[in-house]
Amino acid sequence: MKTFHGEIMKTLSTVLAGVCFSVGLLVSNAANAADLPNLEGKEIVVVTENAYPPLQFVDPKTGDAIGWEYDAMNLLAERLNFKLSIQNASWDAMIPAVSEGQYDIGMTGITIKEDRKEKVDFSDPYMRSEMFMLVRADETRFEDAASFASFEEGLVGAQAGTTPFYVAVYDMLDGNEQNPRIKLLETFGAAVQALRIGDVDVVLTDGTAGNGYVDANPDTFKLIGDSMGTEDFGFIFPKGSELVAPINAGIASMKEDGSIEKLNKKWFLDYKLGN
Repeated sequence: MKTFHGEIMKTLSTVLAGVCFSVGLLVSNAANAADLPNLEGKEIVVVTENAYPPLQFVDPKTGDAIGWEYDAMNLLAERLNFKLSIQNASWDAMIPAVSEGQYDIGMTGITIKEDRKEKVDFSDPYMRSEMFMLVRADETRFEDAASFASFEEGLVGAQAGTTPFYVAVYDMLDGNEQNPRIKLLETFGAAVQALRIGDVDVVLTDGTAGNGYVDANPDTFKLIGDSMGTEDFGFIFPKGSELVAPINAGIASMKEDGSIEKLNKKWFLDYKLGN
C-alpha cells in the first residue's frame, strides 16, 4: 500500500481501500455463487458422530455440536441453497446407514478408501491428514511404531473399522485384527480418555487433531514418531447420489476462495480444544 502525506489522506486511503476490498469480495462471492448448482432449498440430511474434535464434537461448555465439518457443511448449504438437517449415529452404523439411503450425506473425518467405495460414493477430498502416535506426555517406554511393537505390554486404543485401527494392526503390530494389544473403544473421544487415565498407551490420530489435543493439554499429551502415511477425508453419499457433483462444486469453490484455509486456521490454530 502506498503512503500518503498527511493523516487525512492516509485515513481516506484506508477507508477507500476497505470499501473496494469489501465490494470486490461481495462481487466475487456473488459471481461464485451464481456459478454453483442451486438445490432450491431442498432438505439434505447429514449424519455425523460428534466424536472427532476438532472436526465435529459437542462443546463441553455449551452442549452445542460444533467443529470444522459443521462450519464447512453450513457454508455448502449457503452456497448451494439447501436446507441442512444434521443427525447423529455411531461410527459403526454410519457407512451402512448412508449406503442404505437413510441419510443423504455422512461426515466424520472419513478416510477415502477403495473398499469403502464399494458401498458409498465419496466427495472430492476436503482435507489431507497424516497419522501420528498420541501418547501421554511422560511416556518414555517407546518412541515410535517399531519400539511400540517391541514393547509387548503396550496397548493401543482404537475404534473398529477406522483408519487408526487398520494402521495399528498392519503398520504397528502383526497384521492380526484380533490382536489383544488393541483395545476397542466406541468413539475416538473414549480412546483419548482411555489414554489419559492409562487404560491404553497410545492412540493413533491425524496430526491436526493430535496437535489440537497437545496444544490444549501440553502436560498431558504429546505426539511421537514419524508420520505413518497420508489420508484424504471426504463426505460420503449413497451410491449414485445426485448430490456428489454439487457438493464437489461447493468444495472446489471453498478451496478457490480461501474458505477451507480459513476453517483450518480457525479450528486447528486459533481454537484450543478443551477451553
